Amino acid sequence: MEHKVKVTVIDKKLYPELQQQYCAVPQSGKCPCYYVGDEFIFYRNDERDDFWHCGAGTLVKSGQPDEGCLQSPGTAHSGTKGVPFCSEAWDAIARYIYTGLQGGSIMRGWMKEENTMIACCSDGTRPVIFKIERIDEDEKEENGKKA
Repeated sequence: MEHKVKVTVIDKKLYPELQQQYCAVPQSGKCPCYYVGDEFIFYRNDERDDFWHCGAGTLVKSGQPDEGCLQSPGTAHSGTKGVPFCSEAWDAIARYIYTGLQGGSIMRGWMKEENTMIACCSDGTRPVIFKIERIDEDEKEENGKKA
């Protein structure tokens, strides 16, 4: 059985009072790296290994951008090259992606379904919330058709 992992941005939060109190740029706004509705599909098989390339080319659907987001140094929406790369976000979700790609239980006993996890990045003033789902495939697809 092969497994793939779907990552969906399901929400973004903003805590302006914390940005005002602690951030060098107090009006930073929501995260500019991800949009609610962004979807990424990760594969790990003989043809491709998205995990070891930090998700390069995995963006399959782009959500709607937020207004008023300031561009942080070194960041851009993940859709520019399909790279869901923010080091804080990757650090928070990579373990679940890897577990799912290996066919493991992502969060047994905590979530309603063991193949699903809800996680967020560690940005305390503007966290992004991700849904990570292991998708099991019983049959290999060859040339767009089930074998």
